[in-house]
Amino acid sequence: MNSEKVRVITAPVVCQNLCTMRDKNTDSQGVRIATRKITRCLLYEASKNLPMVDTEVTTPLTTFTTKTIDPDINLIISPILRAGLIFTDEAIDILPQACIRHIGMYRDEKTLKPVWYYNKVPMEAPNPEKFYIYITDPMLATGNSLIEAIKLYADKGIPIDNIKVICIIAAPQGIENIQKHYPDIEIITAAVDDHLNEKGYIVPGMGDAGDRIFNT
Repeated sequence: MNSEKVRVITAPVVCQNLCTMRDKNTDSQGVRIATRKITRCLLYEASKNLPMVDTEVTTPLTTFTTKTIDPDINLIISPILRAGLIFTDEAIDILPQACIRHIGMYRDEKTLKPVWYYNKVPMEAPNPEKFYIYITDPMLATGNSLIEAIKLYADKGIPIDNIKVICIIAAPQGIENIQKHYPDIEIITAAVDDHLNEKGYIVPGMGDAGDRIFNT
């Protein structure tokens, strides 16, 4: 595993909410609230790669020049359904200029391979260097679904440096799998756990993220 391409965010507020989210006694509402707090922190970290430009602002006291996000970029948040939806509300609050493009995949429980059922990414990408992509999924387990999602954007010529994977809990096997295919992609996460069990669940993890978030 190339640890230089894995950014683990260990701020106290992230660690506290990660404990809440993992706890088997936390109800779905508690899991959702904790997850949203973590995702907000992760999105702030991810946004550090966005290009800045000078802009003029007039305050009640004066006019001055400061920095803002380049308005000419194309910013896309791509949550992998269904658990990745938990990132959407926070993303829109933090980055209202972003376009949300959902990706629908579920994991075949026997093969652990992703099965497509929804793709909202069939778009043109003129000036691909101006596209910035955040692919979100709470759990990076085998990494197979995220590899398919990354491929959707990489095949459009969007630079790998402009594509980031944002997850809350990652397994070493999943990170290694992604890096085998895309060694230069950055992964932003709140924790790298110990291993995957025989069913492809992250240990210690939090169980099934979608079930716990959506109370199913």
